Amino acid sequence: MKLTQSYAQLPDIFYAAVDPTPTDRPSAVMLNDELAALLGLDRQWLHSKTGLAVLAGQTTLAQPQPIAMAYGGHQFGHWAGVLGDGRALLLGEHEDAHGKRWDIQLKGAGPTPFSRTGDGRSSIGPVVREYLGSEAMAALGIPTTRALAAISTGEQVQRNAPEPGGILVRVAQSHVRIGTFEFIARQNDRDALEALLAYVQQRHCPTGGSEGIDALRWFESVIDATASLVAQWMQVGFIHGVMNTDNVSVVGETLDYGPFGMLDSFVPDQVYSSIDRAGRYAYNQQPAVAAWNLARLGECLVPLLAEQPDAGVEIATDALNRFPATFKHYFEHGITEKVGLDPRHRQHTDHAMALLDCMAANDADMTLTFRRLGQLDDQPNDADQDVRVLFDDPAAFDQWARDWRRCLEHTALDAPARQMAMNQRNPAFVLRNHLAQQAVDAAIEDLDFEPMRRIHALLSRPFDDQPEHAVWAGPPAPDERVLTTFCGT
Repeated sequence: MKLTQSYAQLPDIFYAAVDPTPTDRPSAVMLNDELAALLGLDRQWLHSKTGLAVLAGQTTLAQPQPIAMAYGGHQFGHWAGVLGDGRALLLGEHEDAHGKRWDIQLKGAGPTPFSRTGDGRSSIGPVVREYLGSEAMAALGIPTTRALAAISTGEQVQRNAPEPGGILVRVAQSHVRIGTFEFIARQNDRDALEALLAYVQQRHCPTGGSEGIDALRWFESVIDATASLVAQWMQVGFIHGVMNTDNVSVVGETLDYGPFGMLDSFVPDQVYSSIDRAGRYAYNQQPAVAAWNLARLGECLVPLLAEQPDAGVEIATDALNRFPATFKHYFEHGITEKVGLDPRHRQHTDHAMALLDCMAANDADMTLTFRRLGQLDDQPNDADQDVRVLFDDPAAFDQWARDWRRCLEHTALDAPARQMAMNQRNPAFVLRNHLAQQAVDAAIEDLDFEPMRRIHALLSRPFDDQPEHAVWAGPPAPDERVLTTFCGT
């Protein structure tokens, strides 16, 4: 592995140089060969003792120096001050065969200057959750950070009780967050703010920043990417759970899998996170929170948008005001295609959205409803029963389905082609909360990683029927339900 550290070219205020803290007896729990191949990493090195030593923080490469990134953030709507990587270290950036650079980061590799009173470590539980969560999202085609490896450290960490320690090796296009801009903007250092914007534009914008920094164009790109990402989350029932500005990537990737959850029944105001007592980050609040977070980013950019503050505020506000319509377009377009209709017809979109209301009123399982709908023909038959039984009032689905079939008469695809297209948009399997919890419990209680491996294998092909695993496609039994998820820090 050969890494560079372009972020360290920024002023010292952006980061702290720090080495990982070695652990006693590290061992590899999961190594992501598929991701390694995508990145062009040497599989033999990944599986070697040398590779394990680097990924477990036992040793560092000759170059570059690992760093902990500095950032701040609003947490639950309140400014939390300086946060930074308290248990994460950026080893550096790996360049793939196409010239694209990827951050390689260790989570749980020991204390940093930003750890405050924390130990900089991670329990194996959050490592298992983030590995499964990020890889499940990647398999669904949703932009996300990735997991290159899960490591057991051979040590105990003290949480509510002693738990086995772990390290996650995370891969991302970038670890720059909205909170990074907030931290720098509060330094009242225009040069530093310009340097940060120039960095993200040069690294991540298609033009490579060759025409100089363009704060408005970049802000508009972040707005669009965020709207698209949140729409994709909600189309599969994903709830991030802790959309603080320090957990929001500026490149439109799902970042920081903490108390996330997946809907079973379609409950629009569902909250799983144990720390979200007021429901700020509920499923149906995610678009509004995304807009709120983007407004905080816009505030940071005001000095770079215009010479006069009032003019900068107006420019940022005009850009941000387009977010609701942009999100609505992405979300409704996706839902319309999920039910096999044509988003170019407003009537089709209205009818697709009506299904969500019907599901919410009838406690219908989100994943199963969309998946089974893709098995239905253009005319009613016995297969309809597989969807009807998901609704408390099957007649409510019958009424919706009658109008749905009328809409199908105005689509270009025949039934087999439509069913194939729907099955490519509607997963048969998602990382339901009880599946994630089974893997976490086995890892913490017995250092048993077989459930993790089985679930990972299942979710690597979420759009395949996999009849041998049909039991995992459905909702949990009453005694398996997980209604509260935890951050794991």
